[in-house]
Amino acid sequence: MSALNSAPIGSLTPEQIESYWEDGYLYPLTTFSEQETSEIRAEFEQIEKDWLGADLPLPLNTYKRVNAHLVMPLAARVATDPRVLDIVQGILGPDIMVWSAEFFVKEPNTRQTVGMHQDLTYWGMGETPDQVTAWIALSPATCDSGCMDFVRASHKNPILPHNDTYSDTNLLSRGQEIAVEVADEDKTHIELAPGQMSLHHGLTIHGSGPNRSDDRRIGLAIRYLNPNAKQLVAERDYALLARGEDTQSNFVPVPAPEMLFSPEALALYEQVRQDQRKALAEGADSSVPLYANS
Repeated sequence: MSALNSAPIGSLTPEQIESYWEDGYLYPLTTFSEQETSEIRAEFEQIEKDWLGADLPLPLNTYKRVNAHLVMPLAARVATDPRVLDIVQGILGPDIMVWSAEFFVKEPNTRQTVGMHQDLTYWGMGETPDQVTAWIALSPATCDSGCMDFVRASHKNPILPHNDTYSDTNLLSRGQEIAVEVADEDKTHIELAPGQMSLHHGLTIHGSGPNRSDDRRIGLAIRYLNPNAKQLVAERDYALLARGEDTQSNFVPVPAPEMLFSPEALALYEQVRQDQRKALAEGADSSVPLYANS
């Protein structure tokens, strides 16, 4: 594990901030207690049970994987928790917006992976430094369960060429993988206990292997921006103001949902999904299922 595991809860030291900008990632950072994390996981899994067979406009997995913060109060609540925002503020400053929140689930003893990639390749925001992803473990993220692997200092590269594999075992929207071979010795295994999180830059090369454990590997990835970020591809983009002020108005403001899958939240979700398609599916040589027209 990283030598930074003694980090104080709810803050970043100057040394940690320097380490993030040097390495392109930072971990482990404790945000929630073991008990609180267990309760968050139980709430998430209850939502899965209650809504799997519901008559929703899109498959439940789409709502879990794309902009969950628009339709699931749980995702918005975690994303705007002051303990998480205190840490994110050390990277982005006092004005913080939630651009997306995604639940990544790998079932026990399965082959699903996440190909090595750079997030900013597909966000339509260029190579902006005004973003950070917080990945919060809701179950143990270990080498056996398919924790993330980061390539140290790879965020100092520009956006590199990627290939769309559309692999059935790749959890990403089009099975995207960086068109560069990444040696195993260049990977740092980001092991996290439940309630811990990592931060990573949108240019950091990262991915994860299969879950060979007997437990689900559940993580919530939250993409944060500060107001200096700007959508360059789609005509409109959206963000939830979590702290401070939006001084630039580059993103249409959206509210946190008050209840699960309300008609108003579902309508907003579809509007956001359609408007973001231009950026998130740009360059794809076939349909991207998570962003395809319903």
